[in-house]
Amino acid sequence: MGNKEWREFGRTEVIDNTLNPDFVRKFILDYFFEERQNLRFDLYDVDSKSANLSKHDFLGQAHCTLGEVVGSLGSRLEKALGGIPGKKCGTIIVKAEELNNCRESVMMQFCGNKLDKKDFFGKSDPFLVFYRSNEDGTFTICHKTEVVKNTLNPVWQAFKIPVRALCNGDYDRTIKVEVYDWDRDGSHDFIGEFSTSYRELSRGQSQFNVYEVVNPKKKGKKKKYLNSGTVTLLSFLVDIEVTFLDYIKGGTQINFTVAIDFTASNGNPAQPTSLHYMSPYQLNAYAMALKAVGEIIQDYDSDKMFPALGFGAKLPPDGRVSHEFALNGNPQNPYCTGIEGVMEAYYQSLKSVQLYGPTNFSPVINHVARYAASVKDGSQYFVLLIITDGVISDMAQTKESIVNASCLPMSIIIVGVGPAEFDAMIELDGDEVRISSRGRYAERDIVQFVPFRDYIDRTGNHILSMARLAKDVLAEIPDQFLSYMRTRGIKPSPAPPPYTPPGQLLQTQI
Repeated sequence: MGNKEWREFGRTEVIDNTLNPDFVRKFILDYFFEERQNLRFDLYDVDSKSANLSKHDFLGQAHCTLGEVVGSLGSRLEKALGGIPGKKCGTIIVKAEELNNCRESVMMQFCGNKLDKKDFFGKSDPFLVFYRSNEDGTFTICHKTEVVKNTLNPVWQAFKIPVRALCNGDYDRTIKVEVYDWDRDGSHDFIGEFSTSYRELSRGQSQFNVYEVVNPKKKGKKKKYLNSGTVTLLSFLVDIEVTFLDYIKGGTQINFTVAIDFTASNGNPAQPTSLHYMSPYQLNAYAMALKAVGEIIQDYDSDKMFPALGFGAKLPPDGRVSHEFALNGNPQNPYCTGIEGVMEAYYQSLKSVQLYGPTNFSPVINHVARYAASVKDGSQYFVLLIITDGVISDMAQTKESIVNASCLPMSIIIVGVGPAEFDAMIELDGDEVRISSRGRYAERDIVQFVPFRDYIDRTGNHILSMARLAKDVLAEIPDQFLSYMRTRGIKPSPAPPPYTPPGQLLQTQI
């Protein structure tokens, strides 16, 4: 990543004598939405037992990012192999799947019947304590119910617990449940216990899930002792926690829009001191921030067409001030091809518009919100990147726009460039205090702000510092995305059917 060096991650098995190998060995990688994870696949024809690659024939290579693979339809990426000049090297197909590290949660409810009376004056105040068993035979507490006061027939509230916490994902492992009578002084009286397993509980409400609560001490002393009451499972519901990648796999597209600040406070673009100065030697802060964030998000957008807007400039020919103009000069179609196209349109605009003011954010936020409001079914999610030198003029309108947008499928990233104080931006970020407008609070936090100056690398290694910038601004997007989908009850679409290579007919039962 930073030092531009590749390191070998692993090798597939060797498949003999074929030009269409289907490799079995899988590679497990950690995936981070907010990072650009570069991958390279090198293909060799094995000629001997040597582990040294230079002893074998190189057949071609392919480059991509992990984001490109998971962002492709069905998380399946097909790429041409290259690397041998003038030779067609065939294609490589890379598939990714998210490891299901037991993402299930379960919702359960229990009731008790004829539990032992432990209190001298009243009945008992029962509660349950659940333990999962560990590999070494010890038990770890994983859940406590609430106390139901003064009853021998309690009905406890339903509770939700991750299956991992309940049995570490092992359905046959013992789950021990203890029943206590609550006492104010903390010396709770033991009523009895029973044990079960996830597999037993998963049968749901049935005669199998009525448990005798036994107190071993009493059992040892009294011949006639049967039990200290029973506990019954009333309901058992499994819920699978969906992840960001489940939606991406199901085809949800992330639409990326850029808005750039063309106000006069940035300084005259012809002067080296300007934040918009175009040096022949290096990118300015606007271009660097745009490239860093855009190159990661573009992997999740299938058409790679990005609307690019500017605000706070006087436009040719008549010098009218605009707070949402198309950088490519085409208001009907502000889309640019790829991040390169956005960069090109930005450079062209700098030559034609006149920097002016004031700094109004709400028009570009409302621009994206109009699109987001038209597709609320979970098939699309919108990310707006605003790059600004920070002194905002329409704070009240911007807050109103953000509060309105917080119930739409969109997130806003603000990168502040230059030396200004960014107090207003920190307020918009809403991490400390949830943003509000005219007494209405934002439904969810959708704004992420970072100051560009925190990422300027003193050593001049812009690659690493821009990777850190992208990581910090994009890290919150998956959670913001999930909070929208969950509150709306939108489930991921099923992934498209697996690909069948042409020529291999599917066998169907008729």
